[in-house]
Amino acid sequence: MTSATKALALGVVAGFVGGLLGVGGGVIMVPGLVLWLALDQRQAAASSLAAIIASAGSATLKNASETLIDWPAAALLFVGAGLGAYVGARSLDRLPVRTLSRMFIVVLLLAAGRMAFG
Repeated sequence: MTSATKALALGVVAGFVGGLLGVGGGVIMVPGLVLWLALDQRQAAASSLAAIIASAGSATLKNASETLIDWPAAALLFVGAGLGAYVGARSLDRLPVRTLSRMFIVVLLLAAGRMAFG
């Protein structure tokens, strides 16, 4: 399977899971990009964020048409996420790749534990 085919398949799976469960596609994309396409953690994070624009946009259009979005909450999340993402992206090249990988793993484990036992 070519890298392009792998990337397209990964995008389809991440978009589906993101649209279905509301999780950032990065939860699927980042590990997939690292493990399946051999990107480093920095490249995977940056590439995932670029790709999420399409999945978030299309899911937002669909969900807005069914009045599922709490717009006041979404607007505040939009501002906070925009600021946080900017600071995070600026920090991306300042941290060692190994540290970024460990941070990603810890966040996934905490989220999984909270959902399973919280």
